[in-house]
Order: sequence, then structure tokens, then C-alpha cells
Amino acid sequence: MFETPIAVVGTIVTNPERRWVGDQELIKFRVASNSRRRTADGNWEPGNSLYATVNCWGRLVTGVGAGLGKGDAVIVVGNVYTSEYEDREGNRRSSLEIRATSVGPDLARCIVRLDKRRHPDFTSEPSSAEAEVSADDRAEAEVDGEIDTDRPELDGKELPLSA
Repeated sequence: MFETPIAVVGTIVTNPERRWVGDQELIKFRVASNSRRRTADGNWEPGNSLYATVNCWGRLVTGVGAGLGKGDAVIVVGNVYTSEYEDREGNRRSSLEIRATSVGPDLARCIVRLDKRRHPDFTSEPSSAEAEVSADDRAEAEVDGEIDTDRPELDGKELPLSA
């Protein structure tokens, strides 16, 4: 099967819609990518626009559903294709769609805070390597901002952000 890869930098322009298709969950939203160009007098003018429907399947559903919404600046990576259908009046239509493989915030246009669980079980006993971290090292890491102490689900077992 021939697939056309694409990366789109844009803005989510619809509320993400979460639904089931058969036994798989899907999140679908529209993204707009608008270009601008500088005129000879130094002002900016709008250029061409691209609108596409983005389909997120599998593991993307959880992350996109929990972290992204209408108005967010995103980068979408996936495969692009044309979806053809008939509208309510029976007219033949087509739309540009992207089956996303990755979706994330555009850090050039926003600031984010990541909530990533690197370890599946925070309640287990620390490994011998983790237990060897001295109190002085922990205090220094907290001062330097390397330990996230605002996470109550860690139950006092802070992890370095580099872990």
C-alpha cells in the first residue's frame, strides 16, 4: 500500500470528537495550517491555508484526549489521503484526512507541562540504585528544579525529571 507521509504545523480548529468505531476508539479533529508572508513594506499578509481532518487511533487517543483541545498549537505527523463521500444532497465530495502517527503541542507557540509516567508502579520499593541517592543530592536536585515535588500521586517518592 502506498502511503504519503506528512507533517503539519497548525492549530486545532474544532473540538476533538471521541467515539468508537467498531471495537476501536477514535479521536477526530480538524487542523488548520496558515502561512504568512512578509510584504515589501515589511508588513505580514496571510498566505495559503490548509485544512485537514486528523484521525487518531490506538495510543494517541488517550494523550490527545487528555491534553489537546480547540485552539491549541500542534504538530501532526502521519499519512495523508483523500476521503471521498456523498453529502446529504447526494453530491460527491472529498476531504483531506491525516491518519496521525504522532500529535504534539508546538513548543514554538505554547508552553506545556508534561505528565509522563515513566515507571508503571510508583508504589514499589526503590531499586538499590535509587536508594543510594543521598539526602544532600535530593535537596540539591529540588533546589535546581530537577525533582517535581508537586505530584501527590508519587506519595513522597519524587523522581528526577531526567529519570
